[in-house]
Amino acid sequence: MLFGAHVSIAGGIDKAPERAAEFGCEVFQIFSRSPQGGPPPELTSDLVVRLQENIKKYGQKEFYVHTPYIINLASTEKRIEESSVRLIKEDLARASTLGARYVMTHVGSAKDGDKNGANKKVAENLKRILDGKHTTELLIEMSAGAGGIIGDTFEDLAFFIHELHGYTVGICFDTAHMFASGYDIRDEAHVQETLNAFDRIVGISHLKLSHCNDSKVGLGEKKDRHEHLGDGLIGIAGFAALVKEPRLNMINFVCETEHDKVAQDISILKEFRTKWER
Repeated sequence: MLFGAHVSIAGGIDKAPERAAEFGCEVFQIFSRSPQGGPPPELTSDLVVRLQENIKKYGQKEFYVHTPYIINLASTEKRIEESSVRLIKEDLARASTLGARYVMTHVGSAKDGDKNGANKKVAENLKRILDGKHTTELLIEMSAGAGGIIGDTFEDLAFFIHELHGYTVGICFDTAHMFASGYDIRDEAHVQETLNAFDRIVGISHLKLSHCNDSKVGLGEKKDRHEHLGDGLIGIAGFAALVKEPRLNMINFVCETEHDKVAQDISILKEFRTKWER
């Protein structure tokens, strides 16, 4: 279990490993373009080489790419649907060029439409994306459940894993999103109960990564509001239990909290890891 954070690519993607190291990261996450979409910066061969050199120089074990926030594979507007497919395809290709291990994405929202039909549309669009050639693995990130959001339940995630049988795809947890969607992880007993449910419904082998954020909102409030570890409504005991849980000991955690205290968040996780390794 390694710990890291989402870091900026301002000034060039090759600057990200140094920023990650300053926070105490062992792994890190980036956007490879603006999170609002738009034309991506060119990935020259020199830039890729500098990135890989800096990953080694600053002791980073691996890194991940997050897709833009504007993705909606379930959109009833063809323009939005097609641009979402294109953006994820592009980010998978870019991540493969950069050497990232995973690309994670939210899949979108059914809004006021039929969720079952929207889930099927998402699955078909994911097949279109995954038919391309890339070395980076795509992860579906669990969502927080606001409105007609898709991917906020274990049942949604299981549906996608089933529909994408034969494709290389996994799941990314987000502790704040899980909690906001109604899955309790505030102590050891609830962590075990929630992971038992995930394993029964989806299968623990499909879990590849977790975002690690406390929540500004309460259990089941279905809002995406991140908080520093121990300052939110999940609470520090929940994160201690997550680090202790043996089924997660090969799952890396990435904080997506504000940079003012993200180094402290990572330090907390490392302290728990040291405690349980004794």
